[in-house]
Amino acid sequence: MLVTYIELVDLIDQGMIVGKDGNTIPVSNINGASVDITIGKYLLYEEREGRIVDLSHKESTNISQGDLVDSPYILKPNEFALVQSYEIFNLPNDIAFIYKLKSSQSRSGLDAANAGFADPGWNGSVLTIHLKNNTQDHSFVIKSGMKLGQCVFFRGKAVPNEESYAVRGQYNNDKIVTSNKGVR
Repeated sequence: MLVTYIELVDLIDQGMIVGKDGNTIPVSNINGASVDITIGKYLLYEEREGRIVDLSHKESTNISQGDLVDSPYILKPNEFALVQSYEIFNLPNDIAFIYKLKSSQSRSGLDAANAGFADPGWNGSVLTIHLKNNTQDHSFVIKSGMKLGQCVFFRGKAVPNEESYAVRGQYNNDKIVTSNKGVR
């Protein structure tokens, strides 16, 4: 079942989403059936030296970390980067969410490349958001604090504790943007 405004407000008051500094997220970020997410402090960007990456051996691309508080990042045409949410998520065992890019960013040519799903029990973690500039001639400024996308939450039957993401997930309790930890 889709989680809407009144329940979202209650869940946020209970700590399902908090700011990285422990503050409650602004009510203005809560929409009728979604919650706006903002960009946090760090990003990972692809280094220009290409190589073949074997995902079956849990290899990752060559990446560097940038600090968005010190200066914004310019995402060039066809470039890929990972950013972290400012918000930290603490999902109960009966709630999952799908992340979607805000339509205005998407209409400009920015893409949040798939992998935008969080399982029940995912907690203590920032969301790592996959960005791709799909334009051929325009660059995008990526800044800490800017609204980027929204999370749409769903409630179902509770997942048993031993099967929840808190127990089984490899990206649980990530405090900063995280690259590929390998394919399981």
